[in-house]
Amino acid sequence: MLRIAQISVHTCPLATLGGKETGGMNVYVRDLSRELVRRGHQVDVYTRSQDPTVPRISRGLGRSGRVIHVPAGPEQPYPKHQVFDHLPQFVEGVLAQAAADGITYDVIHSHYWLSGWAARELQKEWNAPIVHMFHTLGKLKNEIARDPRAQEPPRRIQVEEEIVRFADRLIAPTPVEERHLIERYGADPGRIRVIPPGVDLERFHPLPPAQAKEHLGLDPRCRIILFVGRIEPLKGIDTLLWAISLIARKHPDLICGLCVPIIGGNPYRVEDNDEMVRLQALREALGIEKVVTFLGAQDQDVLQYYYAAAEVVVMPSDYESFGMVALEAMACGTPVIASDVGGLAHLVRHGRTGYRVPPRDPGALAEKIARLLTDEGLRRRMGQRAACFAEGYAWPLIADRIEAVYAELLQSPS
Repeated sequence: MLRIAQISVHTCPLATLGGKETGGMNVYVRDLSRELVRRGHQVDVYTRSQDPTVPRISRGLGRSGRVIHVPAGPEQPYPKHQVFDHLPQFVEGVLAQAAADGITYDVIHSHYWLSGWAARELQKEWNAPIVHMFHTLGKLKNEIARDPRAQEPPRRIQVEEEIVRFADRLIAPTPVEERHLIERYGADPGRIRVIPPGVDLERFHPLPPAQAKEHLGLDPRCRIILFVGRIEPLKGIDTLLWAISLIARKHPDLICGLCVPIIGGNPYRVEDNDEMVRLQALREALGIEKVVTFLGAQDQDVLQYYYAAAEVVVMPSDYESFGMVALEAMACGTPVIASDVGGLAHLVRHGRTGYRVPPRDPGALAEKIARLLTDEGLRRRMGQRAACFAEGYAWPLIADRIEAVYAELLQSPS
């Protein structure tokens, strides 16, 4: 039995998904921690407290798992880059909690650059090896940023470069990110282990579409083109809207009965998200307001039914380190059309489990959507292959590989 400290500073693994700072990383930390707890390990996830009314310690991960909310800066949602200024307070809080519990940890597993900085400070006290996963890379995000305001600050890049040097092991979700770490950050290949995220196959599995639509209260005749993710520019949602407008012009017969739910964000608090305002205005300008619906964030217990009900899930992102949504959709037997970028280029098997298209190409996206809408046999075959493919990402298989990294470090510390 190992004592594992998971560090997830800026976002809580138990938070509702689809918010401004909640997504695949939350799922990863939560589901990996639960699987490790099922195996008998003691797992504590330390995260910054964002709400003083939330209990300091939650048992939402299982009997020997805890999520510990540590006050650091204002106890409210806070710009993540400003969280950096409160990391010393966060580290002090983590050390105080561990001391009060009489715990020292065998492994520190940190997530995202903020947590990597904290992990180094914690290592000084605990003398435990650091396993780090970036989830996204600042240099890659800067390469695709279309607006100077979307640029990651130099401080993030500097800290990421430091983490690459001091972390005992780096977890890359795909060979694509492994290459980025080596070529853009100068990472030592010997310290990198390529291990993808997993998927909860008990939650995400094929269901009859009619049953899923009935559960959601949807018209059984509606045909769903689904987007799931955070509402931010790099997700490329505007490309999907333009693609739907092209289908409306070129294939008016396909628009009849078509539904395009956008799951993520909060459409009723648009003042908190400039991108939501922009997308809603674009939807009106393109005349597709009767087709495209902004549903806001949805619980994962509901999300599985949307995946199963959909004809196709679209991920038109400019950049994805991995693409958890694609994996969840495929586990539900739904084909995916995704941008040919980052982890999606590795995850979506073109012509077999879905299609990859160039980013920012509404025409190519519209063509592939139309093809799947008009060929039911192809869509079903792709969905069946997608579900089989996703079985290789079951969390028990992925946790085996993570445990092997921990064991490697504890047996032969670098």
